[in-house]
Amino acid sequence: MAPEPRRPSIGLISLGCAKNQVDSEILLGELARRGHRIVGDAAAAETVIVNTCAFVEEARRESIETILEVAARKGHGVSKLLVAGCLVNRSGPELQREIPEIDGFVALDQLAEVGGLVELGGSAPPPAPAHLVFDHTAPRLLTTRGWAYLKVAEGCDNPCTFCAIPHWRGRFRSRTVASLVEEARRLEAEGAREVCLIAQDTTRYGEDLGYGRHGLTRLVEALLAATSIPWLRFLYAYPTTLDEELLRLMGAERRFLSYLDMPLQHSHPEMLRAMRRGGSPERYRRILDRARELAPEVFLRTTFIVGFPGETDEHFSHLLEFVGAAGFDHLGAFVYSAEDGTPAAALPGAVPAQVARRRWRRLLAHQKPIALARRRALVGRQLEVFVEGACEESEHLLQGRHRGMAPDVDGRVLINDGFAPPGAIVELEVTDAYPSDLVGRIVGPVGAPGVVPAAA
Repeated sequence: MAPEPRRPSIGLISLGCAKNQVDSEILLGELARRGHRIVGDAAAAETVIVNTCAFVEEARRESIETILEVAARKGHGVSKLLVAGCLVNRSGPELQREIPEIDGFVALDQLAEVGGLVELGGSAPPPAPAHLVFDHTAPRLLTTRGWAYLKVAEGCDNPCTFCAIPHWRGRFRSRTVASLVEEARRLEAEGAREVCLIAQDTTRYGEDLGYGRHGLTRLVEALLAATSIPWLRFLYAYPTTLDEELLRLMGAERRFLSYLDMPLQHSHPEMLRAMRRGGSPERYRRILDRARELAPEVFLRTTFIVGFPGETDEHFSHLLEFVGAAGFDHLGAFVYSAEDGTPAAALPGAVPAQVARRRWRRLLAHQKPIALARRRALVGRQLEVFVEGACEESEHLLQGRHRGMAPDVDGRVLINDGFAPPGAIVELEVTDAYPSDLVGRIVGPVGAPGVVPAAA
């Protein structure tokens, strides 16, 4: 019998958000199920898949630059290039026309077909929103160690004027509790000690299934009952759909982390109306105050947009004052990007790019001493820390995250004394603080496998 022909190695480059990362893991899982040879370093792969992001202009630029970098290597180690993800659903035919080196496309609804598309290639589908939901039956090859994302829903129904995501991710559609519990059990069996629930609008989970306003709370309760996962957190909260019962559960159940990521986008009422964001600055402050009341250990994160059409110096000053009064632990910011097909793209009062960029820098600078004060308040305290592994800059340090730090976005804890293996949850004494990071020493748990506390 003749040996099977050698299959080319496949590598994947995943860009964009956590939801895109889950899609990438499904792509890898499907390829592995079909017997394809996957390599961890895309630079060493013969076939390369670029899973793209199309959220804002900067993300699209990164996606296109990455595609062009891989295309330039065709004939020099790379034999085939496929493009997947949001940019395919948004601009597939344009990509095919402008970058003929692309051999095939994987749209958002074609994740399960990636094996055949890798082998046969294919043209780009016309622009269209996705409509499928990939559940626990979809294979996943995790790219994280000791933790994982769990996508609870797809798409979005919110009317935000600046966002084009519903144009390619489609309408909001939830997975069932049973499906999510089954996948969470599998993630736990694969070693996940932290699971992050994600969606475009996670707090609306289950509305489309008839679960009502308490859908996410019921889901978290089911996951707590059906698994022993030490850390459960969710990303992201929409201010008009946040269930107060969820905050009560945070305060009562230690495994459900007291962490609230609620992108507010702006604070001034006129800007919120122009963005079609529900709520008001007064309501936002009440939510933040209520979160701290019901879950006293809560860590708060938000995101704002600067340079939205019509934003004046007065609007921006209002935002700075709001940020100063709210005292967020973590804050992200974007410069507004006009997206084709969105209502905001047609609004008058465009803010000059240099003005928007200056406001972006000022907002982050304004948050810096607030963040430093929040972190300095932790010096001398003992915190639970999830150990991620060796520090990126120095193998002599470990790095991790405490309960109030989500993966990839909230800084890190640098561990300069003691040792623990990746995935361990340790007790750490905070010894120093910086605007983004903390420094500390492992003090326990004594006797835990692989954990070596710092010398007394």
